[in-house]
Amino acid sequence: MRINQKEFYIHNLRYIIRSAIEKDAKNLSEVRLQVDGETENLDREQGEAYIDESGFKQLIKEDTESISNLFLVAEVNERIVGFSRCVGYKLKRMSHKVEFGVCVLKEYWGYGIGKKPFKRVYSLG
Repeated sequence: MRINQKEFYIHNLRYIIRSAIEKDAKNLSEVRLQVDGETENLDREQGEAYIDESGFKQLIKEDTESISNLFLVAEVNERIVGFSRCVGYKLKRMSHKVEFGVCVLKEYWGYGIGKKPFKRVYSLG
C-alpha cells in the first residue's frame, strides 16, 4: 500500500512522512543498524537479524503491492531518519490484526516522528 506524503513542523524541525520507495533500501539498512545500537527498546541488538539493501528492496516491493502492508519513512532534509512498517495478516480470521514496528534515530527523538506513522496506520484501520 502507498500513501501520499505529509509534511510536519515541530520545534523548528520540518520532516516528511511518505511511503518507502526502492531507492531508499540502502539508507534503510544503515538506519536500522544504527537505531538497533541506540536503544534497548527494540527486540534485537545491533547487527542481529541484519537486513541488507536487497532485503529492504524486497520488503518495499512486497509492502507496496500488498493492500494490508504499509512501509513509511521519515525524512529530514532528504535524509531518512526513521521508518515504520505495518504488516497485515493474509488469513481472513486474522485480518483484523497487524504487526507494527517503528524506529527513529536517537538525535530525532522528541519530535513526534514515531507517533505520526502510528496515527496514520490507526486511521486506516
